Amino acid sequence: MNIKYNSPKKDVAKRAEEIYSRLLKRYPDPKPELDWKNAWELLVSTVLAAQCTDVRVNKVTPALFAKWPGPAELCKADVNDIEEVIRSTGLFRNKAKNLKAAATLLMEEFDGELPRTMKEMTTLPGVARKTANIVLSNAMDVHEGVAVDTHVKRLSFRMGFTVSTNPIVIEKDLMPLFKRENWGIANHLLVLFGRDICPARSPKCDICPLNDICPKNGIEKK
Repeated sequence: MNIKYNSPKKDVAKRAEEIYSRLLKRYPDPKPELDWKNAWELLVSTVLAAQCTDVRVNKVTPALFAKWPGPAELCKADVNDIEEVIRSTGLFRNKAKNLKAAATLLMEEFDGELPRTMKEMTTLPGVARKTANIVLSNAMDVHEGVAVDTHVKRLSFRMGFTVSTNPIVIEKDLMPLFKRENWGIANHLLVLFGRDICPARSPKCDICPLNDICPKNGIEKK
């Protein structure tokens, strides 16, 4: 699905540019906190990270990849065995089913290689736009959109980039605010900042480097 978007208001675009600049100074080398060596490992790790911490996923994936290094091996695995390895990541039955199905589809339709387009990537079971964006931008340098997770969703509203709670609409609002080649970086910056300074509860506005320009939408004023 190609996403079309409208041009943002000038004040929002200016604020986004300044926020991006300040966050990049704070996090000069932003990247996923998941451990991965190739596109397949990043896809698997991102799927496992749903409603689970990156720290927990990084503890699980070494054993997973040692046993089943790629889709060729995972597609032949018993789903019950996959479940046992990934159990601690939560939602393990659904994740195991989707990972095995994705591996099978990759072997049958894509010669075991991850596709390089959003349209094809999202045909894989368990892979929606967020996961596809993360894999495409980080592992393939292909930028088709901005990954919208819970941190990006929250901060996009607080910073006045969007008024929507729909991830697709939020992505449409974010894309024109940053250069296409920086869409992946923008996601990392917002995720890192969301964990560090601007969590869902008790955001640290008193020490926030964006305090002077952030509209703080949704935050109760003390």
